[in-house]
Amino acid sequence: MNTDSIINNMIRAAKLDVDFFNAIEHDESKNTEALLVVIIAAVAMAINNGINGVLALLLGSFAGVKVMGPLSVIVNVAVGLISVVVGYYLWSYLTYFIGTRLFGGEAEPGEVLRTFGYAYSPQVLAILGFIPCLGWIIALAGSIWSLVAGVIAIREAMDFDTTKALLTAGIAWLIVFILNLVVGATIGLSFASFGALTG
Repeated sequence: MNTDSIINNMIRAAKLDVDFFNAIEHDESKNTEALLVVIIAAVAMAINNGINGVLALLLGSFAGVKVMGPLSVIVNVAVGLISVVVGYYLWSYLTYFIGTRLFGGEAEPGEVLRTFGYAYSPQVLAILGFIPCLGWIIALAGSIWSLVAGVIAIREAMDFDTTKALLTAGIAWLIVFILNLVVGATIGLSFASFGALTG
């Protein structure tokens, strides 16, 4: 696998290059590379989470306040990594189902996975999220940029118009958001129960 090729493709995706998304849609050899882009974005987010966790530990230690333990930082980073990759598959298949069933899109699941994977490219900016004052703005900009790339990816993979792509992305996002709330609440209750049991 050519590293230069991956970087160039990520740059083209970040530039919202429609011709690139069209080409990727039909190129089955890019399946692994699209997943790798998602993993790179997930690692960038995990690094940011890890740095923020370590900073919280250091500041808490300096101030004499226990914020979280080192194990919590590690778990937070690991869960973040896994959730990005799981979210990619979940959102891709939801998008495929909604786009083809509700809006008459024409695509195979692989086409959506490939184009959607590259749409994660701008999320590498999350690695800068730890920078005081500006970090969260940069990370948010990367997320919004990635969402715009995602709409273009959906439109090109499904071969329909931008309005249908926006509706497909919006419905899929809402479902994923609700699922995240339910899963987050369940995990939070589980940790709270575990903490109460272990004292």
